[in-house]
Amino acid sequence: MFHSHKNSPRNIRHLRQQSGFGLPMAIFVITVLALIVASMSSLQENSAMSGSLQVQGHRALFAAESGIEISLNLLLPPDGSPGQACATNPFFSHTFNTAGLRSCSVTTTCSSVTVNGDDIFTLVSQGSCGSGFDAANRTLEVRAR
Repeated sequence: MFHSHKNSPRNIRHLRQQSGFGLPMAIFVITVLALIVASMSSLQENSAMSGSLQVQGHRALFAAESGIEISLNLLLPPDGSPGQACATNPFFSHTFNTAGLRSCSVTTTCSSVTVNGDDIFTLVSQGSCGSGFDAANRTLEVRAR
Protein backbone atom coordinates (compact mmCIF):
# COMPACT_ATOMS: atom_id res chain seq x y z
CA MET A 1 0.00 0.00 0.00
CA PHE A 2 2.09 2.85 1.27
CA HIS A 3 5.76 2.83 0.73
CA SER A 4 7.90 4.60 3.34
CA HIS A 5 10.81 6.70 2.15
CA LYS A 6 12.20 7.26 5.66
CA ASN A 7 15.38 5.35 5.20
CA SER A 8 16.01 6.25 1.60
CA PRO A 9 19.58 7.48 0.85
CA ARG A 10 18.27 10.89 -0.11
CA ASN A 11 16.53 11.42 3.28
CA ILE A 12 19.55 10.18 5.24
CA ARG A 13 21.86 12.56 3.37
CA HIS A 14 19.45 15.45 4.02
CA LEU A 15 19.33 14.62 7.77
CA ARG A 16 23.13 14.50 7.99
CA GLN A 17 23.38 17.98 6.48
CA GLN A 18 21.04 19.37 9.14
CA SER A 19 22.51 17.60 12.15
CA GLY A 20 24.18 19.74 14.85
CA PHE A 21 22.18 22.94 14.37
CA GLY A 22 20.09 22.43 17.53
CA LEU A 23 23.06 22.17 19.89
CA PRO A 24 24.69 25.54 18.97
CA MET A 25 21.27 27.21 19.12
CA ALA A 26 20.59 25.76 22.60
CA ILE A 27 24.02 26.89 23.84
CA PHE A 28 23.36 30.39 22.45
CA VAL A 29 19.96 30.63 24.17
CA ILE A 30 21.36 29.38 27.48
CA THR A 31 24.22 31.91 27.30
CA VAL A 32 21.85 34.81 26.57
CA LEU A 33 19.57 33.80 29.45
CA ALA A 34 22.55 33.52 31.82
CA LEU A 35 23.67 37.04 30.86
CA ILE A 36 20.18 38.42 31.48
CA VAL A 37 19.99 36.75 34.90
CA ALA A 38 23.45 38.05 35.85
CA SER A 39 22.60 41.63 34.84
CA MET A 40 19.30 41.51 36.76
CA SER A 41 21.12 40.26 39.85
CA SER A 42 23.63 43.11 39.61
CA LEU A 43 20.81 45.63 39.19
CA GLN A 44 19.03 44.27 42.28
CA GLU A 45 22.23 44.48 44.34
CA ASN A 46 22.81 48.11 43.30
CA SER A 47 19.20 48.96 44.12
CA ALA A 48 19.47 47.46 47.61
CA MET A 49 22.72 49.35 48.29
CA SER A 50 21.18 52.61 47.10
CA GLY A 51 18.17 52.11 49.37
CA SER A 52 20.38 51.48 52.39
CA LEU A 53 22.43 54.61 51.70
CA GLN A 54 19.24 56.65 51.33
CA VAL A 55 18.04 55.48 54.76
CA GLN A 56 21.42 56.39 56.29
CA GLY A 57 21.18 59.83 54.66
CA HIS A 58 17.78 60.46 56.22
CA ARG A 59 19.05 59.31 59.62
CA ALA A 60 22.05 61.67 59.34
CA LEU A 61 19.70 64.56 58.43
CA PHE A 62 17.52 63.83 61.46
CA ALA A 63 20.62 63.71 63.68
CA ALA A 64 21.76 67.11 62.33
CA GLU A 65 18.25 68.56 62.91
CA SER A 66 18.25 67.21 66.47
CA GLY A 67 21.66 68.81 67.04
CA ILE A 68 20.36 72.18 65.82
CA GLU A 69 17.27 72.00 68.05
CA ILE A 70 19.23 71.03 71.17
CA SER A 71 21.87 73.68 70.43
CA LEU A 72 19.22 76.39 70.04
CA ASN A 73 17.82 75.40 73.46
CA LEU A 74 21.31 75.57 74.98
CA LEU A 75 22.10 78.92 73.32
CA LEU A 76 18.74 80.62 73.87
CA PRO A 77 16.93 78.77 76.69
CA PRO A 78 13.13 79.01 76.49
CA ASP A 79 12.91 80.14 80.14
CA GLY A 80 14.97 83.28 79.38
CA SER A 81 17.94 82.27 81.53
CA PRO A 82 21.48 82.91 80.25
CA GLY A 83 22.49 80.33 77.68
CA GLN A 84 25.69 78.44 77.01
CA ALA A 85 28.55 80.58 75.67
CA CYS A 86 28.80 80.41 71.89
CA ALA A 87 32.61 80.25 72.07
CA THR A 88 32.48 76.68 73.45
CA ASN A 89 34.03 74.35 70.87
CA PRO A 90 32.34 72.11 69.93
CA PHE A 91 29.18 73.82 71.08
CA PHE A 92 27.32 70.50 71.31
CA SER A 93 28.34 66.92 70.59
CA HIS A 94 26.35 63.73 71.13
CA THR A 95 26.15 60.06 70.07
CA PHE A 96 22.55 58.85 70.00
CA ASN A 97 21.35 55.63 71.65
CA THR A 98 17.65 56.04 70.91
CA ALA A 99 15.74 53.97 68.38
CA GLY A 100 15.99 55.38 64.88
CA LEU A 101 19.21 57.30 65.52
CA ARG A 102 21.21 54.57 67.25
CA SER A 103 24.92 54.81 66.33
CA CYS A 104 24.43 58.25 64.78
CA SER A 105 26.34 61.24 66.08
CA VAL A 106 26.08 65.00 65.84
CA THR A 107 28.56 67.82 66.36
CA THR A 108 27.44 71.45 66.41
CA THR A 109 29.65 74.53 66.27
CA CYS A 110 28.62 78.08 67.06
CA SER A 111 29.91 81.43 65.89
CA SER A 112 28.58 84.91 66.53
CA VAL A 113 28.78 88.35 65.03
CA THR A 114 27.39 91.64 66.34
CA VAL A 115 25.41 93.74 63.86
CA ASN A 116 23.90 97.07 65.01
CA GLY A 117 24.13 95.96 68.62
CA ASP A 118 22.39 92.61 68.02
CA ASP A 119 24.23 89.32 68.43
CA ILE A 120 23.62 87.01 65.48
CA PHE A 121 24.54 83.38 66.10
CA THR A 122 25.34 80.84 63.41
CA LEU A 123 24.96 77.18 64.35
CA VAL A 124 26.41 74.52 62.03
CA SER A 125 25.36 70.97 62.83
CA GLN A 126 26.87 67.90 61.20
CA GLY A 127 25.04 64.59 61.60
CA SER A 128 26.80 61.31 60.77
CA CYS A 129 25.43 57.77 60.53
CA GLY A 130 26.92 54.47 59.41
CA SER A 131 30.48 53.59 58.51
CA GLY A 132 32.50 52.58 55.46
CA PHE A 133 30.50 52.40 52.22
CA ASP A 134 27.29 52.74 54.23
CA ALA A 135 28.24 56.09 55.81
CA ALA A 136 26.24 59.29 55.35
CA ASN A 137 26.84 62.85 56.56
CA ARG A 138 24.46 65.80 56.47
CA THR A 139 25.18 69.40 57.47
CA LEU A 140 22.65 72.06 58.47
CA GLU A 141 23.26 75.74 59.20
CA VAL A 142 20.90 77.99 61.15
CA ARG A 143 21.15 81.66 62.14
CA ALA A 144 19.42 83.04 65.22
CA ARG A 145 19.38 86.27 67.22
